[in-house]
Amino acid sequence: MSAARASDRSSDVLRVLLLSTSYPADATDWRGVFMRHLVAALARRDDIQLEVWAPPGELPATATPITIPPEAAWLKRLMAAGGISHLMRSGGAHTLLAPLKLLRMIAAAYRRNHTTDVYHVNWLQCALPLPRDGKPALITVLGNDLKLLRLPFMRHLLRRAMRQRKVALCPNAEWMQTPLLSAFGDVAEVIPVSFGIDPCWYAIVQNASTPPRRRWLAVTRLTSDKVGPLFDWSNDFFRDDQRELHLFGPMQEGISIPEWVRYHGVATAEQLAKEWFPGAAGLITLSRHAEGRPQVMLEAMAAGLPIIASRMPAHASFIENGVTGILCDSPQTYGAALQQLECAETRQRLGEAARAWAAREVGTWDDCAQRYASIYRKLLGKSRFE
Repeated sequence: MSAARASDRSSDVLRVLLLSTSYPADATDWRGVFMRHLVAALARRDDIQLEVWAPPGELPATATPITIPPEAAWLKRLMAAGGISHLMRSGGAHTLLAPLKLLRMIAAAYRRNHTTDVYHVNWLQCALPLPRDGKPALITVLGNDLKLLRLPFMRHLLRRAMRQRKVALCPNAEWMQTPLLSAFGDVAEVIPVSFGIDPCWYAIVQNASTPPRRRWLAVTRLTSDKVGPLFDWSNDFFRDDQRELHLFGPMQEGISIPEWVRYHGVATAEQLAKEWFPGAAGLITLSRHAEGRPQVMLEAMAAGLPIIASRMPAHASFIENGVTGILCDSPQTYGAALQQLECAETRQRLGEAARAWAAREVGTWDDCAQRYASIYRKLLGKSRFE
């Protein structure tokens, strides 16, 4: 290859600095798993030179960690405490001190890595200390981030960080587009970007026959908002043991679990994919939590596992009622949904429609990385926003 051609190819490689306050420590860690998939997909691309500032964990060989040891040690403790959002909800001195320390560390990371072409900032709060260097930023937004905008002066501070640079705000669900445009539409583009789904979920084969003992799954962090009315609404339908409700997830609040619920604690993605998703009647989520597109719901759809979900904008934005899942807003509609999906024909029809939707609209993590890479280049003026 000539020197000129090598130089041209090198100029096409983008230096991307990705920041995240969550990242799994290893393959068995349930926290921030989607970040591991995203980092791996971006690192597989030959047009991106990826640098990562995140809690310590296993990175691909083609990704460069830039977190220095004191930062890594503090972020590790933050992850062990449940993350910055959980720490702030818990109250006490940490509610103020931890976010301030986190922002100082992020600001230092920006200053140390001034040769990057574009910032990939995970979560709105991490954009607050962006340097005044004019470099473009892609900022991902989850449903929980919108609560941040209710804090005093937060919109003003974020708008100040976004000025004098090109910014793409990328929520992982379309329903967040309107409030983000209202808050930042004059200083940023708002481009919804779905996360990806690991191919292992698409490979799951569902048993078309009625599952033995009508086994239902709920996979969630155990907080009052995430659990919602699950136990109250399920009591009449599961208490007599004609059905089984298997609950998975970390206990993050003092939630009392009824004796008829089969609580398993945290399960790895591999355990869910191999042992639980195949042959289950469906996935139940009655969350009241502000969320984008919960990853476990996307994975269930890719696996052909029908979903019963609470009727809220976050769920209605990607579940078509009666087509790819069932939305409910009362114990009566919830009970009717259980009965509908315990019909093998109905369960198979909705499961197949959900899998087809996931493949078409979400795809894999490599598809997600392609979506982000396209936005990087648009921000840098190498192509235009459509």
